[in-house]
Amino acid sequence: MTTAKEHRTENLLQAKQWVSQELERCIAFWLNNGMDPVHGGVYTCLDRTGKVFSTDKSVWMQGRCGWIFAWLCRTYGVRQEWLDASKSCLTFMEEHCINRDKGNRMYFTVTEDGAPLRQRRYAFSESFYAMANAEYYGVTGDRVCLERAREAYELFWNLAHGGEDPTGMGPKTIPETRTGRGFANPMICLNLTSVMARVDSENEELYRQRSKACVDEIFQYFYHPELKAVLENTGPNGEARLGFTEGRIMNPGHDIEAVWFLLEHAARTDDKELVEKCENIFNWAWDRGWDNEYGGLLYFVDVCGCPPEAYEHDMKLWWPHNEILISSLMLYRDTGKEEYLDKFLLTLDYCKQYFADPEYGEWYGYLRRDGKPTMPPCKGSTFKGPFHLPRMLSMVDKMLEELIQA
Repeated sequence: MTTAKEHRTENLLQAKQWVSQELERCIAFWLNNGMDPVHGGVYTCLDRTGKVFSTDKSVWMQGRCGWIFAWLCRTYGVRQEWLDASKSCLTFMEEHCINRDKGNRMYFTVTEDGAPLRQRRYAFSESFYAMANAEYYGVTGDRVCLERAREAYELFWNLAHGGEDPTGMGPKTIPETRTGRGFANPMICLNLTSVMARVDSENEELYRQRSKACVDEIFQYFYHPELKAVLENTGPNGEARLGFTEGRIMNPGHDIEAVWFLLEHAARTDDKELVEKCENIFNWAWDRGWDNEYGGLLYFVDVCGCPPEAYEHDMKLWWPHNEILISSLMLYRDTGKEEYLDKFLLTLDYCKQYFADPEYGEWYGYLRRDGKPTMPPCKGSTFKGPFHLPRMLSMVDKMLEELIQA
């Protein structure tokens, strides 16, 4: 008769084998189908088989792809094809994706040869550009990339904290009528700052202070125990505004992604109380978001039980499930509580059944509530590229290795 420990180890071994295989298939899918050998950078609008169905390029994805291939070099050792893919995206961004006339703000989309198409208010293009350059510096020691990362980091930080936008685009709502705060800003700032801190030891104290500021901002303005929710949007002082749709929205996947950002900070600072708060965030998001009828995590939830405004609110998207797998396994590692391993394995089984595609590799991006892919199915889009999935697979692969060896 097998013991509970032996059964758990067997589950971890099986999970690691599958995750490792999926990572290889995912990387091959993007290297074989996404990289642009003519203009540089990456195409991300790919159908199920890897065929490009739109040549316009997402600037977010240039940065994210540049980061992931440098990250893989850091995690598994440098491979030339990975380093070349990262460099291709960095070069494409440098040559085509920066609006030099508007304070080095970056575009949101460009054509395949780099002509600008769209600029947006928020500065997440800049955050992913900074991540990519920082990670590439960490692998290669290229100081030019470090300086680019530092400059973009400062630009993003300032814009996320009320700095003047060089493009002149105003806020999305009339500020005299309504203003407030968005959860995405401190969350992404925390993640970016952790990357910068890992590679740029010369500015360690700055990143330490800013990481703490991000954590404080999250709990001061968005963490609402009375609602058992982290709200996506709040008033200027963090007040819950339940009288209209935007104020009631909770994005369970976003909250669960923030959990592992916060857990990394807790590990760096030995903050046991923060780990307990992370458990709250994860459990609230799971309890509200997990679909007990069909399985999988709902995309948006109204904390008052009202109809969410977004049409896709009951769809199942790939990236929230990626975040569950990272955060649940990290919570299990850090707390030893079996409930998080159970949620990890439950989510992994769901992903194997509905998101994974053994025939062509990579994962479907968008499922209906019942788990069937939207038709025709796609593996990439303006918002989906080589980022969430390979990030998850590589992180989970390494955590499983640690747990198996423990």
